[in-house]
Parts: sequence; structure tokens; C-alpha cells
Amino acid sequence: MPVALEQPVPDFQAQATGGQLVSLAALRGRQVVLYFYPKDSTPGCTTEGQDFRDRHEEFQAANTLVFGISRDGLKSHENFKSKQAFPFELISDREEQLCQLFDVIKLKKLYGKEYLGIDRSTFLIDSDGVLRQAWRSVKVPGHVDAVLAAARALHQSD
Repeated sequence: MPVALEQPVPDFQAQATGGQLVSLAALRGRQVVLYFYPKDSTPGCTTEGQDFRDRHEEFQAANTLVFGISRDGLKSHENFKSKQAFPFELISDREEQLCQLFDVIKLKKLYGKEYLGIDRSTFLIDSDGVLRQAWRSVKVPGHVDAVLAAARALHQSD
């Protein structure tokens, strides 16, 4: 069953860059931003990642960890992270465990062909593991600013 606003997010474990195993339960006490993106090293995904990178210190000041998630493998993620100097980890969701949990796999069209792909989406989880905000079908320009504002507001209410 997909996650719902104002409800606890079920614990998960997922492989990430830097050899990390990310567990939501282990992140308690910190706010968490999970941003789902379609593909490493594509223009929109690169811009979105750079925006999160450029505001990373501000997210940290708001007690918020950022993770990027796509279906790409760890090798692709490591290259993408290194090339863009991302200070946060990228989670590989090849089995679509997190994509299903957050209901981000959608029917998309490209050049008239339909396929199942990731709908660019971002989720803000509070320090107790409760989903507080969701952005779906995200447009990249200005998005990270909106997520940062929400993370700051949530941190101040903590």
C-alpha cells in the first residue's frame, strides 16, 4: 500500500552510493527528503540534483537529509554523484521497492511510445518518520526552494 500524508512511512532498507545501506528507522531524529527522478545524467535530473547540491548546507541547517532515488544501478549513481559533486547519497531502486511504496511509477509517453517511468516526485518525512509533504509531477525550476522552505518550516515546528 502506498504511503499517505500525515501517516508513518514504513521502514525500508535500500542500497546507496558510498556503500551505504539506508534505513529509514536509522534516520529517526532527522528530517528526510526523498526525491525520485527518472534517470542519471539526463538534463532535468542533473539540474534538479545540482539544485539540491547547491542548497545542501541549508538543508543540513534545517536538520534535513537529502537522498536522490532512481532505478539506475549503483555504478551509474556513483558516476553521476562524482561528476556532479553531490554531497548526498543516491539510492538505487532497481527492484522498484521504493518506487512502489511512494507510488511514483506512471505511464509516460515519449515520441508517441508509452512506457512505465518514474514521475519526478519529492517527499518530506519528519523526524518521527511521518510523511508531511509530497510533491508529484515536479517541474524542476524553483522546486528545491519550495522543498527547502517546507523543511525549514517543519524543523521550526519540531
